[in-house]
Amino acid sequence: MNLHFILPTISTSFIVLSAIMMAIGLYKMFKKRDLAGHDKFMTLSAWFALIFFIIYLSKTVFLGSTKFGGPEHLVTYYVVFLISHIILSTTGGVLGGFQVFTGKKRILSKHRKVGIFAAVIWFLTAITGVTVYILLYVLYPGGETSGLLDAIFH
Repeated sequence: MNLHFILPTISTSFIVLSAIMMAIGLYKMFKKRDLAGHDKFMTLSAWFALIFFIIYLSKTVFLGSTKFGGPEHLVTYYVVFLISHIILSTTGGVLGGFQVFTGKKRILSKHRKVGIFAAVIWFLTAITGVTVYILLYVLYPGGETSGLLDAIFH
């Protein structure tokens, strides 16, 4: 098994699971008025996002980042798309942390005020993340990688 492919596949699966759990959590809150169900699925969403991040960070530190392997004329578009994904994911991570904190501490006025915006950002993060995965590992062969350990010991 090629870890350069399997780890991104696993991590992307967790981000998809996170988005699905969030969708169910929102449904539980807005359609069913089920606060306990909302809390359960949003907590699962946060755990899946954290697992994604740990796998992604580990892969990036130890195996490296995968360069875009598609046609040269698409590189600029890919980089702009990737930068937008990075901005969304960073914003989504911060907002997600804020939402977990305010939800668990029952600071509900702030939690409600930021909630829909945070959810939209997270869904966009998940969609753009899956798109990056498809561009790097499905549509085009992944480019070169260089991990931290390779950089240190070679």
